Amino acid sequence: MTNGKSESDLKETLDAAPAVGATAQPTQAPLRFNSTELKSSYCNVCNATSTREEVVLVFGSNHDWDLGPQMREVQLHHRIILSPFAAKRLNEHLQKLIREHESRYGELK
Repeated sequence: MTNGKSESDLKETLDAAPAVGATAQPTQAPLRFNSTELKSSYCNVCNATSTREEVVLVFGSNHDWDLGPQMREVQLHHRIILSPFAAKRLNEHLQKLIREHESRYGELK
């Protein structure tokens, strides 16, 4: 007996306790980005829609910027489908990038 507890009481306490260094969330392994097949394209138009299960971002380019108030055609280039969790992380990253941009170059209007 130690401090009024039997060996079986101590064993139950130790079995119920988390392991040393354990965290509530699993740790993530480091990431390495492979950019061998990365392609870049310029887009000046973005649209977004969502359902309960996914967020869809569509990117394209408008080349008719100087035609005035008539029908314009936007060439769509990319459709990116994200889980709502990934979309929220993207939103947080974009907000941070825009804050940094505005602190360097001034407020975007």
